Amino acid sequence: MPVASMREALNQAMDEEMSRDDRVFLMGEEVAQYNGAYKVSQGLLAKYGPARVIDTPIAESGFAGIGIGAAMVGLRPIVEFMTWNFSLVAYDQLINHAAKMLSMSGGNFHVPIVFRAPGGAAHNLGATHSQALESLFAHIPGLKVVMPSTPKDAKGLLKTAIRDNNPVIFIESEVMYGEKGEIPEGEYTIPFGVGQVVQEGTDVTIVSWSKILQHITLKAVHRLQEEGISVEVIDPRTIRPMDWELIYNSVRKTNRLVIVEEGWPFAGVGAQISHQVQHDCFDALDAPIERVTQEDVPLPYAHNLEVASLPNIQKVIRAVKKAMYKG
Repeated sequence: MPVASMREALNQAMDEEMSRDDRVFLMGEEVAQYNGAYKVSQGLLAKYGPARVIDTPIAESGFAGIGIGAAMVGLRPIVEFMTWNFSLVAYDQLINHAAKMLSMSGGNFHVPIVFRAPGGAAHNLGATHSQALESLFAHIPGLKVVMPSTPKDAKGLLKTAIRDNNPVIFIESEVMYGEKGEIPEGEYTIPFGVGQVVQEGTDVTIVSWSKILQHITLKAVHRLQEEGISVEVIDPRTIRPMDWELIYNSVRKTNRLVIVEEGWPFAGVGAQISHQVQHDCFDALDAPIERVTQEDVPLPYAHNLEVASLPNIQKVIRAVKKAMYKG
């Protein structure tokens, strides 16, 4: 299979969908003349022109609202925020309009729109530019929340998102744009609500996603394997809808669960997973569910404090051993 970076995979998905359907267009800050703040939209302006690749002012609420209106009348916008931190300026548009329009219109107005941007911490960007906000969007009925962990998943999930008739929150990772992986040749999509077993194991299940899965969880799992601990790793790929049966089946096999995420602990995605598993798989659990999250503070700017606040390999190892009564 050909190899592509995460940014190339996302670019391919948008290019293919814009070629397939002339209702698809891209708008956002610096997506056109500058080829994207992270070069994800490179070459699209030259190929499709300024009517379909549109630079916007730094006015997130305004262009998010324009995108929602365009979706209501039959177009299929892709709206790029420079970062999900900036989407908070447009939160009203996403929550009170995009998410609720289908319900409040009695099914008369679908909103086929994709909002995409990088989320989570990068490197020393400070508290207001480093937030993992997926729980804020997953909390809202009417929104789908997608977080790919590999270039392959990024392409397949973005193509699915663009074809969906409902609003999709597509959260990428700034520090993963250059990471490479194999991409299947030809046409392919990945359905929402279908996770994957990244690695099979027998002693404990870890559920993790996006950057934290690739940069922290899998490295911790490798060290645990060296100590004879067999870990099954689940990547849900979509936060909402969540592939509950995949998680349940794994927990019923291993009888233990650790959730590793970048978000904060209070009312986080991991809190919902923990609740669902203890409710539906209580008799299968041999130990309390453990969670590894960012510390419950605004992320510090100082490098050493940022590292201490975020999930790390040692925190994951400690959580797994605690779940196995080895700590």
